Amino acid sequence: MTNPSTPYPTTVSEGRLSYAVFQLARAHRGYAAAMLRDMDLYPGQELLLMQLFDRDGQTQSELLESVGLDHSTVSKALRRMQEAGLLTRERAEHDQRVLVVWLTDKGRSLREPIAAMWAALEETSVRHLNADQIESFINAAQAIEKAIVSRNRAAHPAE
Repeated sequence: MTNPSTPYPTTVSEGRLSYAVFQLARAHRGYAAAMLRDMDLYPGQELLLMQLFDRDGQTQSELLESVGLDHSTVSKALRRMQEAGLLTRERAEHDQRVLVVWLTDKGRSLREPIAAMWAALEETSVRHLNADQIESFINAAQAIEKAIVSRNRAAHPAE
């Protein structure tokens, strides 16, 4: 049970920052998910679309690496997006095992709504922060991410 004077469960007293990151990520993802639902998208699909907005015709493997999600998640998302008419997947001419992902007109039409969604998400997220706090947060978040990624790579070098 959480102590009313403590914003986190006592069992995480030695991991307050990690718990704060968890809470922040959950709230941010939940708000983003609600906004994405209005566009008939699932969380993570906008990240794939954003990669394709910048460079259409990427292989499924390139998309996988750019968004940092596992193969099954990306494959499922791309299948759903293809069924929704947002993209097509075609075998590469140079290698039939490789799938190349292309946006459809319907997929391309989401560029502006997704950009507007991210702008609204940003506006809400930074509402109570000044420019210095925003920069400090970005720097701290990047440092934490780098530490976790490097630790994970050291612990699991084959992945």
